Amino acid sequence: MEELLERYPELKHCKDDIEKVIDIIEETYKLGGKILICGNGGSCADCEHIVGELMKGFMSSRPLTPEEYEILEAVGEGGKFMAENLQRCIPAISLPSQTAIQSAFCNDVKPELVYAQLMFGYGKKGDCAIGLSTSGNSKNVVYAMKAAKAIGLKTVALTGEEKSKLSEICNVTVRVPETETYKVQELHLPVYHYICAKVEKDLFD
Repeated sequence: MEELLERYPELKHCKDDIEKVIDIIEETYKLGGKILICGNGGSCADCEHIVGELMKGFMSSRPLTPEEYEILEAVGEGGKFMAENLQRCIPAISLPSQTAIQSAFCNDVKPELVYAQLMFGYGKKGDCAIGLSTSGNSKNVVYAMKAAKAIGLKTVALTGEEKSKLSEICNVTVRVPETETYKVQELHLPVYHYICAKVEKDLFD
């Protein structure tokens, strides 16, 4: 955290909320839950980026536990190869990557509910929903967080500094101190990189 705030001192007022997000993600993992993430445009790309950091080694290689190693080795041919190279992961799904159901739902039903549909379908109590929106008011992300809360998920948002619909809905909102879209996105990157690195260190070191 000290390094993050040294490099980005403007994030100082976000410190407590960032730490709360870390706690939620770690609790989700320990309960056997998964992370469901959604956003639009540049935030959509950030969803994919976050999943990439959670689902494989980010700052460390995350070797399997001895028990996991034995399970894979026991499959026979190729088992040892898998056991030596697969990594422990934090289960996470980027909802924007679900293109077939997205296009079908947007075409057949209501586009603004597309992420809510996916959240409702994938989510279960014990999971965590993360919504990225520079304004904090993206309709499809807001509906997704409402659906997530309705079915018992913890909800997290990354937004700009203004109060928003997401900051009213979510359990925790990291409101970075910018309002212009690209500047908000520039600060979201170090925030979620730190979150992913800290969660990985806490869970796998």
